[in-house]
Amino acid sequence: MSYQSLSSDVPILAIWIADAPRDIIEIFDEVANELVLSTEHFPDYGEIKDEVHVRIRDLPIADTLRDLRQSHLNQLVRVNGVVTRRSTVFPQLKMVYFTCMSCDVSLGPFRQNSITEVRPGSCPCCQRNGPFKIDQEQTVFGNFQKLAIQEAPGTVPPGRVPRHKDVVLLADLIDVARPGEEVEVTGIYIHSYDVGISGRVGFPIFSTTIEANHVAKRTSATTRTISKMNEEEKRHVLRFARDPKAVDRIAASLAPSIYGQQHIKRALAVAMFGGCSKNVDGKHRIRGDVNVMLLGDPGCAKSQLLKYCCAVMPRAIYTTGKGASAVGLTAGVHKDPLTKEWTLEGGALVLADNGMCCIDEFDKMNEQDRTSIHEAMEQQSISISKAGIVTSLQARCAVVAAANPIGGQYDSGATFADNVELTDPILQRFDILCVLQYG
Repeated sequence: MSYQSLSSDVPILAIWIADAPRDIIEIFDEVANELVLSTEHFPDYGEIKDEVHVRIRDLPIADTLRDLRQSHLNQLVRVNGVVTRRSTVFPQLKMVYFTCMSCDVSLGPFRQNSITEVRPGSCPCCQRNGPFKIDQEQTVFGNFQKLAIQEAPGTVPPGRVPRHKDVVLLADLIDVARPGEEVEVTGIYIHSYDVGISGRVGFPIFSTTIEANHVAKRTSATTRTISKMNEEEKRHVLRFARDPKAVDRIAASLAPSIYGQQHIKRALAVAMFGGCSKNVDGKHRIRGDVNVMLLGDPGCAKSQLLKYCCAVMPRAIYTTGKGASAVGLTAGVHKDPLTKEWTLEGGALVLADNGMCCIDEFDKMNEQDRTSIHEAMEQQSISISKAGIVTSLQARCAVVAAANPIGGQYDSGATFADNVELTDPILQRFDILCVLQYG
C-alpha cells in the first residue's frame, strides 16, 4: 500500500501510522486477514496463505543511517543501504502456550512480541508461580531473519566510516535480499536493552534495529535517471548520440583539470559507460563491463583519474593495494556475535555490483590477494566455499586498476608484461592496457 495514496484518501490514518506504526499496522493486519481469509470474499485463499500482511511503501521522507537518532524511535522510517550480511532463518514465537508442571494445566494463548518475552506470572488453577514449560504442539512459530545494511559507497562523507544497521525480517520478507544488493527498507526503528555492552560500560545501553515492514530492491542509477528525464532531455541525449565527435567530447569532459592524456580519458569513458552483456539462452553469459589497467610513471595523475571516476559514477568503490585483502575484495565468512552462526559478508567487488571498483597501487598487492579477483574480473561472480557455506555472489562491476612499472620508470624497449610485476593470467583479464610516460 502506498503511503501517498493513504495520506490523500485517509489523512488521519497516515498521521497515526507514522507516529504509532506498531499498533496501527497490527490493526491493519487484523482487518486484512478478516477481509481476505473470510469465506465470503476469498473462500480458497486460506489454502494458499495462512495470513496476510499490510506493507507500507513510498514514505515521503527518506533518512540516512547516519541521521537516525532518538527522535526516530518507535516511528516509521525509510532508509537505503547495501546488504552486507544475511543470517539464516530461525523460528520465532508468535502465539505461545504454556503447561504448568505442578497441575498439568494448559495456559494460553499468549501473543509474543519482538520486544519483551511473555510468560505467565502464576497458574490460575494451583496458584503457584511455576515452573512452566512451552507446549510445543499448540505453540505457533514464525520465520525470523536478520540483515545487516551499510551506507552505499557513494553516500559516505569523505573521511568517515560507513555506518551499518541491523534489519529484522519476518513472515513473507524472508530471503527478500542477499549480500551485495542495494535495498530500500521501510520499517519501525526499535530499541532493546543490550546486556553485553551495558555490563562493560557500567550504565544501561540500548541497541537499535529496524523491524522491516517493506523491503524493495533499488533499481540502478541509470534506470532511475532515465525515468526522471523529460521529453526535452531525451531529445537532447538522442541528438548528442548522433554527433560523430560524441566520444571525443565525453573524453574531453573527464577530469578537465588534468591536461592531455586523451587516450587515458577515452579508456576510462569506455569503462564508465560499459558495453552490452550477452546471455545466450540463459546458459552462457558474456560480461559487458570493460576492465582497464593504467601503467605509468609516478606523478602522472593516475590516482586522480581514479578518484574522478569514483566521484562521477553513482556507485563506485575506491581501494588501494596495501589497504585491501582477498577477503576485503571478494567476500568473507564471519561468526554472528548474537547467534554464533557463520554468516556471509560481501567485500568491495560485491558492494560495487552494477558499478565500478577502482584499485590503486595494484602492483603492491600480495600475489595471493591478487589471484582472488580472477573469477570476479572474468565471470563477474565470486564463489565461496567456507565454513559449510557454498554459494556464489554477483560482482558485475568494471575493474579499473593503476600500477607503477618496475624500477619506477617505464622502459619503452621492453614489453608491457616485462615492465610490470604482474602475471599473465591477470593481465589477460584487462581489456584495455594504457601506458603513461613523462615527456
